[in-house]
Amino acid sequence: MNEEVAGTPRTYTHPDVLASGVRDGWADPITDPTEIDWAPRQAAAAIPFRVINGRPVNPCERTSVRYGRNELGHWAEALAADALVSAIRRRYRWLGRWDRWILMIERGDGHGWALPGGHVDPGEQPMDAAVRELDEETGLRLPNAVWRSTPPRYVPDPRASDEAWMVTVLCTADLGRVRRFPKVTGDDDAARAAWVRANSYEDLVTYLEINFQGKVFPAHADMLARSL
Repeated sequence: MNEEVAGTPRTYTHPDVLASGVRDGWADPITDPTEIDWAPRQAAAAIPFRVINGRPVNPCERTSVRYGRNELGHWAEALAADALVSAIRRRYRWLGRWDRWILMIERGDGHGWALPGGHVDPGEQPMDAAVRELDEETGLRLPNAVWRSTPPRYVPDPRASDEAWMVTVLCTADLGRVRRFPKVTGDDDAARAAWVRANSYEDLVTYLEINFQGKVFPAHADMLARSL
């Protein structure tokens, strides 16, 4: 890792990106971004971005890593989809208030609690990706659910750099009032999955801290605060 010294921009790409990332197919094998044909990627981008001297430029923020991909595998924009599944359940069996709950996963990489989700595969629609990732990470299938999607949004991912960043499409499904939550199990990239009380964003944060000693994945904090 090259730390920023005396005003020198920091350059960093996690070793896993160049090793397991390339081997397993989740990272670009090209190590020099100036060798990439940027026109198709710019045309396909959900959020427009510039390329200067053959290098992509993060369109929404400056990060602590000026050059390189930090912990992300894809140069420039990587499109993801996230599933926000909510349900309403009475706090007590017969009496009491109704609480809103959402399904979350604890990320296996230690970055906290997040919505189920992941990368949109080539040729895949974001909503299909959200439904697929929900199944893969929690085991939950909702064949009768009504899904809605929101416009793509930039997410301030802690793994991002000035040359590699995440954009996501939030897809929502509301199960309405339920007596019991559908069973879920953490799998794939998720260490575990759980229904989390979320009457408000502050309620969500408190519930995670008290019951799981956990925190919200920073990339999803603003998105959840606005949605709740």
